[in-house]
Amino acid sequence: MTFDQVKKVAECVRGGPPCYISVFAGRIADTGRDPVRVMAKAVETLKFVPNAELIWASPRELINIFQADEIGCHVITVTNDILKKLNLIGKDLEDFSLETVKMFYDDARAAGYSL
Repeated sequence: MTFDQVKKVAECVRGGPPCYISVFAGRIADTGRDPVRVMAKAVETLKFVPNAELIWASPRELINIFQADEIGCHVITVTNDILKKLNLIGKDLEDFSLETVKMFYDDARAAGYSL
Protein backbone atom coordinates (compact mmCIF):
# COMPACT_ATOMS: atom_id res chain seq x y z
CA MET A 1 0.00 0.00 0.00
CA THR A 2 3.01 2.27 -0.19
CA PHE A 3 4.67 3.84 -3.19
CA ASP A 4 7.90 2.02 -2.30
CA GLN A 5 6.05 -1.29 -2.55
CA VAL A 6 4.76 -0.34 -5.99
CA LYS A 7 8.29 0.56 -7.12
CA LYS A 8 9.68 -2.76 -5.89
CA VAL A 9 6.95 -4.78 -7.57
CA ALA A 10 7.32 -2.75 -10.78
CA GLU A 11 11.04 -3.58 -10.87
CA CYS A 12 10.26 -7.28 -10.44
CA VAL A 13 7.65 -7.48 -13.19
CA ARG A 14 9.30 -5.17 -15.75
CA GLY A 15 9.75 -7.01 -19.04
CA GLY A 16 7.59 -9.95 -17.99
CA PRO A 17 4.13 -11.01 -19.09
CA PRO A 18 1.18 -8.62 -18.78
CA CYS A 19 0.17 -8.12 -15.16
CA TYR A 20 -1.67 -5.94 -12.70
CA ILE A 21 -0.38 -4.21 -9.60
CA SER A 22 -3.19 -3.75 -7.10
CA VAL A 23 -3.02 -0.99 -4.51
CA PHE A 24 -5.71 -0.89 -1.83
CA ALA A 25 -6.37 2.82 -2.12
CA GLY A 26 -9.44 2.59 0.09
CA ARG A 27 -7.34 1.17 2.89
CA ILE A 28 -4.92 4.09 2.46
CA ALA A 29 -7.87 6.47 2.83
CA ASP A 30 -8.98 4.59 5.95
CA THR A 31 -5.77 5.78 7.64
CA GLY A 32 -6.61 9.44 7.00
CA ARG A 33 -4.20 9.74 4.08
CA ASP A 34 -5.15 10.89 0.59
CA PRO A 35 -4.72 7.89 -1.72
CA VAL A 36 -4.60 10.08 -4.83
CA ARG A 37 -0.98 11.08 -4.18
CA VAL A 38 0.20 7.47 -3.88
CA MET A 39 -1.87 6.32 -6.84
CA ALA A 40 -0.74 9.19 -9.09
CA LYS A 41 2.91 8.41 -8.36
CA ALA A 42 2.23 4.74 -9.07
CA VAL A 43 0.64 5.59 -12.44
CA GLU A 44 3.69 7.67 -13.36
CA THR A 45 6.05 4.87 -12.36
CA LEU A 46 4.15 2.28 -14.38
CA LYS A 47 4.51 4.37 -17.53
CA PHE A 48 7.99 2.84 -17.66
CA VAL A 49 6.63 -0.68 -17.12
CA PRO A 50 4.38 -1.16 -20.16
CA ASN A 51 3.44 -4.71 -19.22
CA ALA A 52 1.89 -3.63 -15.90
CA GLU A 53 -1.38 -1.88 -15.18
CA LEU A 54 -2.48 -0.35 -11.89
CA ILE A 55 -5.63 -1.37 -10.04
CA TRP A 56 -7.27 1.13 -7.64
CA ALA A 57 -8.64 -1.44 -5.22
CA SER A 58 -11.11 -1.09 -2.40
CA PRO A 59 -12.68 2.29 -3.26
CA ARG A 60 -14.88 3.80 -0.57
CA GLU A 61 -16.82 6.52 -2.39
CA LEU A 62 -18.23 7.32 -5.81
CA ILE A 63 -15.72 10.16 -6.17
CA ASN A 64 -12.92 7.57 -6.20
CA ILE A 65 -14.03 6.59 -9.72
CA PHE A 66 -13.44 10.15 -10.90
CA GLN A 67 -10.15 10.39 -8.99
CA ALA A 68 -8.87 7.16 -10.54
CA ASP A 69 -9.88 8.33 -14.01
CA GLU A 70 -8.32 11.77 -13.54
CA ILE A 71 -4.88 10.35 -12.72
CA GLY A 72 -5.05 7.74 -15.49
CA CYS A 73 -5.39 4.66 -13.30
CA HIS A 74 -5.95 1.65 -15.54
CA VAL A 75 -8.55 -0.24 -13.47
CA ILE A 76 -10.75 0.48 -10.45
CA THR A 77 -12.70 -2.17 -8.61
CA VAL A 78 -16.17 -0.97 -7.69
CA THR A 79 -18.73 -2.49 -5.34
CA ASN A 80 -22.45 -2.66 -6.07
CA ASP A 81 -23.04 -0.14 -3.27
CA ILE A 82 -20.94 2.41 -5.15
CA LEU A 83 -22.50 1.53 -8.52
CA LYS A 84 -25.95 2.18 -7.04
CA LYS A 85 -24.88 5.79 -6.47
CA LEU A 86 -24.15 6.48 -10.14
CA ASN A 87 -27.64 7.95 -10.50
CA LEU A 88 -26.62 10.66 -8.01
CA ILE A 89 -24.02 12.15 -10.35
CA GLY A 90 -24.97 15.77 -10.96
CA LYS A 91 -27.95 15.62 -8.61
CA ASP A 92 -29.19 19.02 -7.46
CA LEU A 93 -27.77 19.58 -3.97
CA GLU A 94 -30.80 21.56 -2.80
CA ASP A 95 -33.09 18.65 -3.67
CA PHE A 96 -30.67 16.14 -2.18
CA SER A 97 -30.49 18.14 1.04
CA LEU A 98 -34.27 18.25 1.37
CA GLU A 99 -34.54 14.51 0.66
CA THR A 100 -31.94 13.84 3.36
CA VAL A 101 -33.76 15.96 5.95
CA LYS A 102 -37.03 14.20 5.10
CA MET A 103 -35.35 10.80 5.45
CA PHE A 104 -34.02 11.68 8.91
CA TYR A 105 -37.41 13.07 9.90
CA ASP A 106 -39.22 9.93 8.73
CA ASP A 107 -36.71 7.69 10.52
CA ALA A 108 -37.13 9.64 13.76
CA ARG A 109 -40.93 9.42 13.53
CA ALA A 110 -40.74 5.67 12.79
CA ALA A 111 -38.54 5.24 15.88
CA GLY A 112 -41.23 6.89 18.00
CA TYR A 113 -39.55 10.23 18.55
CA SER A 114 -41.73 13.32 18.64
CA LEU A 115 -40.42 16.27 16.71
